[in-house]
Amino acid sequence: MTQIDRIYSFIHIPGTILFLAWLYWYTTTRRHSAASPKVYEARRRTMATCNLLAFIVFTIWPCMPPRLLSDPNVTGPSGDEARKFGFVDTVHGNGGEGSVWTQNRFCNQYAAMPSLHFGYSALIGVTVATIPISETKGSLKRWTVRLRGRSLSARVPNWKRLGCVLIGVTYPSIILIAIIATANHFILDAVAGAIVCAVAWMGNRVLLNLLPLEDVFFWCIRTHIPEKYDADSDVDDVDRLQITDKEAEH
Repeated sequence: MTQIDRIYSFIHIPGTILFLAWLYWYTTTRRHSAASPKVYEARRRTMATCNLLAFIVFTIWPCMPPRLLSDPNVTGPSGDEARKFGFVDTVHGNGGEGSVWTQNRFCNQYAAMPSLHFGYSALIGVTVATIPISETKGSLKRWTVRLRGRSLSARVPNWKRLGCVLIGVTYPSIILIAIIATANHFILDAVAGAIVCAVAWMGNRVLLNLLPLEDVFFWCIRTHIPEKYDADSDVDDVDRLQITDKEAEH
C-alpha cells in the first residue's frame, strides 16, 4: 500500500506533464518524426476540454471520495454509520504518502466524480499504444506455422510497437488500481472520467471551428502563432547561397 500511495500522490500530475513534454518533442521538435504535430495538438485540446467539463461537473454536482467516510473527527450516529463501510484513507492517514498535490488549501475535497486521474491516464495509454512509429525494414515479422498440411501465417509487430502497447495498457491499469485501493475514487468515478475524456476527444472538431477567432485575436494583439523551426531548410538555403556565390565568382 505504501507504493500504491506513492503512485497516487506523485505520478498523476508529474506523469501528465512528462507525457505532454515528450509528446511535443516527439511530434513537433524531433527530426523525421513519424507522428504529426496534430497528434500533440489534439491531445492538448482534449486535456484542456477535460478540465473544463470536469470543473462544470464539480461545480454543479460535487461528490466526495469514499475515503472521507473514514473521518474519525465525525462523531455521532452519522460518523459511526459511515465508518461501517470499511474505507480507509491510506494516503492522508498515519504513515500515508501525501504530497503537495493532494494536501493544499486549494485542493477540492469534493471533486471525486469524474476521476481525471483515470481520464488522463486512459488518454495517455491510448496515445502511447497507438502512437505512429517509424517503420523500418523488418519491423513486421511473418511467423508461419504448419498444421495438418496447411500453412498459417501472421505478421507480428516489432519490439517498439509491442513496448508501446504494453506501456499503454499498464499505465492506466496501475492508476486505476491506485485510485480504488487508496479509497480516493469509486469505480463509477473512473467510468465517468473515461466518458468525460471521450466526450472531450470528440469535441476536438468543434474546437477547430474556433481557429478563425484565434486568428482575429492574434491580429488584434499584433502578433502571430509561432511556426515550427525547420533546421534542414535553413541548411539547404545556406548550401544554395554558397553555390550561387561560387557561380558568381566564376
